[in-house]
Amino acid sequence: MKSNYDFSNAVKNPYAKKLKKTICINISESVLAYFKKLSEKTNIPYQTLINMFLEQAKAEKMEPKFVSKPPRKKQVA
Repeated sequence: MKSNYDFSNAVKNPYAKKLKKTICINISESVLAYFKKLSEKTNIPYQTLINMFLEQAKAEKMEPKFVSKPPRKKQVA
């Protein structure tokens, strides 16, 4: 291994903007089980399947038909 490397002629990665970002989201167990089962059937990792599904939703400009906020828990005084 060299002690110094010359990066003066280096080229920026053209795919850097397409890289994925790691996030943490809460997904119900039943949804996760669905994608894991689909993963076994298709031989595609479940995280990739979830990303593919979300990409399709984005491309088709899908919007949820019904979204409700969970009821707030009453605080006991």
